[in-house]
Amino acid sequence: MHTLAPKTPGWLDWYEGPSEPTFRLPAGAVDTHCHVFGPQAEFPFAPQRKYTPCDGGKDQLFALRDHLGLARNVIVQATCHGADNSAMVDAVRSAGGRARGIATVRPDITEAELRELDAAGVRGVRFNFVRRLVDTSPKDALHTIARKIAPLGWHIVLYFESADLPELEEFFASLPAPLVIDHMGRPDVSRPVDGPEFTRFLRFVEHNDVWVKVTCPERLSVTGPAALDGEQHAYTDVVPFGRRVVEEFPDLVLWGTDWPHPNLTDHMPDDGLLVDHVRHIAVTEEQRHKLLVANPMRLYWPGEDV
Repeated sequence: MHTLAPKTPGWLDWYEGPSEPTFRLPAGAVDTHCHVFGPQAEFPFAPQRKYTPCDGGKDQLFALRDHLGLARNVIVQATCHGADNSAMVDAVRSAGGRARGIATVRPDITEAELRELDAAGVRGVRFNFVRRLVDTSPKDALHTIARKIAPLGWHIVLYFESADLPELEEFFASLPAPLVIDHMGRPDVSRPVDGPEFTRFLRFVEHNDVWVKVTCPERLSVTGPAALDGEQHAYTDVVPFGRRVVEEFPDLVLWGTDWPHPNLTDHMPDDGLLVDHVRHIAVTEEQRHKLLVANPMRLYWPGEDV
């Protein structure tokens, strides 16, 4: 047995007592953005990782799924595991068809290795451009990966900071696979929702038919959760951004919890409140069904009834 590494100093553990959501999710709702951390004793973290988290394994993830009223998960490879997808694949395989995976792979991955991941339930790869989490994202290497996954019908999940979109959007548009953007491209929510920065992002989505995850208000918010008029309203400053994306692109939006919420330094969110946040950004039943059920099923379980 290897020696377990201590958590990164100041690390915030995920919240073990999430509230019961007051918003009832529609039947078949999918969490399209979550992770598993280890457990470290079974699935060691990558030596080159930028952080060492607490454990957050498949059993805890599936318990949260059931508590919140979700039906399925899309498990995104956590950067603390590098390109060793063992923990993610194990979780997907253990879900009995109720999970899909997003992998991190290297350019030298073989066709046989990709087919094995596909058979396990992986449906895409993630390209990370957030400098505090990865050292480099060499574009030639990423193009090589994109060409290799294209025959499988996989997509590419993109994680970047909003300020970096102008220098990246031409590269993104050149990738030979469908694109999914994490967390609305991480907009600066202190700026106007109709300002030039977010408008540029929306036009990129429009011109390239890009899927968008309206996720992680807890990462984007300046105001944080707040109690207003006796009711708990979480992350109200993010609502106009999420609502605009849902209204403009109702058939291209996805939602997820981001459990177990890596690298947060301000507070750890209540996942029940994250579910309640949905009703503020998707205000009609039709919008909610597309966001939570129809869209993720079309992308991750095509051909299955919803």
